[in-house]
Amino acid sequence: MGDTTDHDQLFKEVIREFFPDFLRLFFPDQAARFDLDRVTWLDKELFADPPDGPKHVLDLVAELTDLGGVDSTLALIHIEIESAESVTDIERRLPDYYFYLRRAKRKTVLPVVVFLKVGLDGIGVREIRDPAAGDPTLIFFYRYVGLPALPAAEYLRGDNWLGVALSALMKAGNEQRVPFGIEAMRRLGESPLTDGKKSLLGDCVETYIDIPDADSDRFQDILEVNATGRVPAMHKTRVQVAHEKGIEQGIERGIERGIVRGREEGIEQGLEEGQLRGLRAAITELFEARFGSVPAGFADWIRSIPEPSSLRRILIAAGTVASVEEFQTSTGWAG
Repeated sequence: MGDTTDHDQLFKEVIREFFPDFLRLFFPDQAARFDLDRVTWLDKELFADPPDGPKHVLDLVAELTDLGGVDSTLALIHIEIESAESVTDIERRLPDYYFYLRRAKRKTVLPVVVFLKVGLDGIGVREIRDPAAGDPTLIFFYRYVGLPALPAAEYLRGDNWLGVALSALMKAGNEQRVPFGIEAMRRLGESPLTDGKKSLLGDCVETYIDIPDADSDRFQDILEVNATGRVPAMHKTRVQVAHEKGIEQGIERGIERGIVRGREEGIEQGLEEGQLRGLRAAITELFEARFGSVPAGFADWIRSIPEPSSLRRILIAAGTVASVEEFQTSTGWAG
């Protein structure tokens, strides 16, 4: 999964944004207990081992109000990514986290662990005994979600949008992963969510879906085809965002060059130059990604076009046409 720190942060962001959906999806009994319209996040609070031990940063801690009139209750959501194939490490630490919270906040604590690569029984309650053998002095229980053991197809078809996205981490055959991933992106694209929430869940799908290496290029190619409109709009937005980001960087470089060259050319000229450079780079990258290579003379042709509006039309064509021939017809490029 690449950079674990970035992925950990992404997953925590997803859970925070869709926390009520998370509880309703996996723990409906707990969801019914609390006022999910009022959630106070206490994540990144530090709790130390007495008297001078190391400090711990808890992944997510949500303070909730019990609808039954009981004092506010703390729900500890611990997202475990590091221990990919074992529960040993988190189970060694989890009771400590519980007692830190219990002592510091003097409220009831609900420990929950989300396993991204350990399935167990899918959703359940797990027991920790200390010591593990013999007569335990501590018996500790926590709720868990083991995503790899849950049926991807069931959650993919469901009406919980978080569940649709998390189906990317759930149980499916290798031959199902590409069509399931595309279907998840399609459904999210057609959902009533805001663009920001669609993008966040789309990032989750693309980051965590376990596509076999042999199918990885095919999966990305199909996602890029979304820019043609044959698969709905969500990934089209994501592709556009990526290229707009490149354009913005070009604009920034243009501004910097305009400033460096100084007052005789001015910032306005730098802005225009950066915009043109960004658009040309985006066209070239998108054309190469879709059609495999950039023909000789293509770069000279692009550089010969001075108007941003013309370059934007060419960029749209590069992302929407079905063939090089259609690109030539729609843009006037002779090839």
